[in-house]
Amino acid sequence: MMKLYKIGSTGKEVVKIQKKLKKLGYYHGPIDGIFGGGTYSAVKNFQRDHNLKVDGIVGEKTWEALFQKNIPNQSIKKKPLIYRCMALTGTFETGKDFPECFAGISGDFDGQGMSLGVLQWNFGQGSLQPLLKEMLSKHRNLMEKIFNEYLTVLETVLKLDRESQLEFLRSIQHPVKHFIYEPWRGMFKSLCRTEEFQKIQIKHAQDLFEKALDLVKDFNLWSERAVALMFDIKVQNGGIRDITKKQITVEIEKIPETNRNDLEVKKMVIIANKRAEASNPRWIEDVRSRKLCIAYGKGYVHGIEIDLENQYGIRLKEMKI
Repeated sequence: MMKLYKIGSTGKEVVKIQKKLKKLGYYHGPIDGIFGGGTYSAVKNFQRDHNLKVDGIVGEKTWEALFQKNIPNQSIKKKPLIYRCMALTGTFETGKDFPECFAGISGDFDGQGMSLGVLQWNFGQGSLQPLLKEMLSKHRNLMEKIFNEYLTVLETVLKLDRESQLEFLRSIQHPVKHFIYEPWRGMFKSLCRTEEFQKIQIKHAQDLFEKALDLVKDFNLWSERAVALMFDIKVQNGGIRDITKKQITVEIEKIPETNRNDLEVKKMVIIANKRAEASNPRWIEDVRSRKLCIAYGKGYVHGIEIDLENQYGIRLKEMKI
């Protein structure tokens, strides 16, 4: 009798299952050989589409049916600029490449219960609940496919008062390391990888994006790369204070006459350095490396090689909003 693969299973066979599910468009998580909530949801969706017993377990029949078709992923370069900027900043924030950068999840280390997504919306401040409720309202069928029998639990939690919500979230994570347990971790990450929930994240990031565009205008910048720089400043640093803006303006006025592209880059380099120098001394070099990477269009951040145009479609070209 064939071995069963289910939540908690690990090893090379799980890697094989994840790779195939990813090729078929059902799984968008890491190929880590760990059968968690994300793999569980992907298996269930595959079973549902192939008229198999929907139990989230890979047995003989599911194994036999698994190796058939391929659905290519849509390129990030075709996405709106706000999406591409969020993916880039998400990579910096989570240390994960697209699309995993949209699936950042952390526990109660900061007293917020659980934080989720590119901008780390959380339960403690009440910023995550509206996104989850909107997803339930607009895409209930998809939520059922992701959370399966756990959806009723999530719906119940969303109706509780804030303290009761935090109490529940603390019950599904490690009390010291604050690591969200499976299957919840995998299910929430699977949710974040869906295009539907990413659109909701984009909607709720729109105000921040508009403020980033205002910063672009403040310094007479024009490129997609400049928008990415200002969006990352808004997310990581909150903005640019007036005193720093004045320092930036003074330095920009010293730039010798040059062509339009070079001027754009030189301005961004000044902004990157000045904003970094205005940060907490502990984080100056971290902020600097991140911002200079955007200004120059490529670099290394937290040991990850970043190329804005090739990986995210963010170019030194006129922004089109």
